Amino acid sequence: MRTSRIDRNTAETKIKLSLNLDGKGLSTVNSGCGFLDHMLTLFAKHGRFDLEVECLGDTQVDYHHTVEDIGIVLGTAFKEALGDKKGIERYGDIILPMDEALIVTAVDLSGRAYLGYDLDIPTEKVGDFDTELVKEFWLGFVRTAECTLHIKQLAGSNSHHIIEGAFKSAARSISKAVAINPDFADEIPSTKGVL
Repeated sequence: MRTSRIDRNTAETKIKLSLNLDGKGLSTVNSGCGFLDHMLTLFAKHGRFDLEVECLGDTQVDYHHTVEDIGIVLGTAFKEALGDKKGIERYGDIILPMDEALIVTAVDLSGRAYLGYDLDIPTEKVGDFDTELVKEFWLGFVRTAECTLHIKQLAGSNSHHIIEGAFKSAARSISKAVAINPDFADEIPSTKGVL
């Protein structure tokens, strides 16, 4: 079973997270930030990952530490749940429409951390959520998941739709990449023999 359970405690956040890569899209998320809860719920649903997140963060300051640290822990959980990455597809991509927004996402579970981030979010906030934190979340994720992730906006003018499209498309791309290819279930998808 490709699962992970992580507890991470710092002076800024206390996070408990569990992940099942082969789930049904079920989630329970309580980050202290309603917008992030919504995005992580969408991520779980569209990736078909079972996800539980509980975070106590210093949200009286702002949401920065909570958002970044959950990205870090989620990336760590993916890396742990994937193990040696035997049999995975490795690559995944999608072009996803979200009303007027159009987002393309591509991922390579390469073992190398890189974020290509090209979102033009027109507002500084959605509700009380600072939109600049979207990039911080994905930076934390790719660094610890050790993957390459490109998120590019092709169209869009509504901040909520752009961010929601990014989370949904990333989930679907990652879901494709972590899928097991039964024809190569005992192989590492790399000429190096490791990822």
